[in-house]
Amino acid sequence: MGMTRRLRCVPIHAGNRSTGAALKSLLIVYHSQSGTCARLACAARKGAIREVSLQVTLMRAWDAGVRQVAEADGLLLVAAENSGTLSGTMKDFFDRTLYPSIRRDLVLPYALLISAGNDGRGACAQAERIASGYPLVSAAEPVILRGEYSSVQAQTATELGEAFATGLCMGIF
Repeated sequence: MGMTRRLRCVPIHAGNRSTGAALKSLLIVYHSQSGTCARLACAARKGAIREVSLQVTLMRAWDAGVRQVAEADGLLLVAAENSGTLSGTMKDFFDRTLYPSIRRDLVLPYALLISAGNDGRGACAQAERIASGYPLVSAAEPVILRGEYSSVQAQTATELGEAFATGLCMGIF
């Protein structure tokens, strides 16, 4: 009987506060049952922290709330597709933060990374539908990674994190 390795990478704050300038902030929210999405979120964080003028916070979906969303300049969501839909804990994150975010008039750029066994389109469509209600503004095409975790998937997540972070800091989104 195999054991699931638990990753302890949450919450993590990273950034360069020594410049004295106001930093942009990126919130990476993930849900992981098998460990794959946790690894992908950590890889995205690895890319994002390359941008030295950005504070990066990595949190599990059940630990993140409207306060963290309100403090962020951008949101990167990492979720799994389960039975053709968005993972339950990520859906719970949306359920808990949607109406309070609307009341605060929060409009944030976001990026979406879906881990899927073989499809991912159902979870992606569901997340995009929910995000449009905030409204969250898509900063990048959703990334769907299919199959088992691999170094190629890690590299893709790292590149997404870095690109999104750079765009936030440059004011593109």
